[in-house]
Amino acid sequence: MTKRILVIEDTEDNRQIIRDLLTSAGYEMIEAVDGLEGVTTAEREQPDLILMDIQLPGIDGYEATRRIRAIPALAKVPIIAVTSYALSGDEAKTRAAGCDGYVAKPFSPRQLLAKVREFLP
Repeated sequence: MTKRILVIEDTEDNRQIIRDLLTSAGYEMIEAVDGLEGVTTAEREQPDLILMDIQLPGIDGYEATRRIRAIPALAKVPIIAVTSYALSGDEAKTRAAGCDGYVAKPFSPRQLLAKVREFLP
C-alpha cells in the first residue's frame, strides 16, 4: 500500500520540489498551505507521515504540531520539521513542539528522502 505524506508548506516552489521527489519515490502526497489547514487535513486524511514547515501563515508549525499531537489518532504519526530555522537551538525547539525529525532548508533532495525513509522504510 502506498504511504501517504502530508506536506504542510506555504511556498509553492518548495511544494513542487517535494511533490516531484515524493511521487518519484512512490509516495502519495497530500498538501496544505498553512498551519490551520494542515491540522484539519491531517485529521481528515490520517497520513502516514507529515513534513511540517515552521514559518507558516496563521498558526506556525510549532503550534500546528502541538495541535496534531493532541489528536489521539495522530499522536504517533511521525512529523519531520522542514525549516529555514537552522540556528543553534532551533532543532531542539521543533522536538519540544513534538516533531520527530528535522531537516534544514535549503535541503538536498537526497537528504530529505533519506529522512523520510528513516520513518517510512
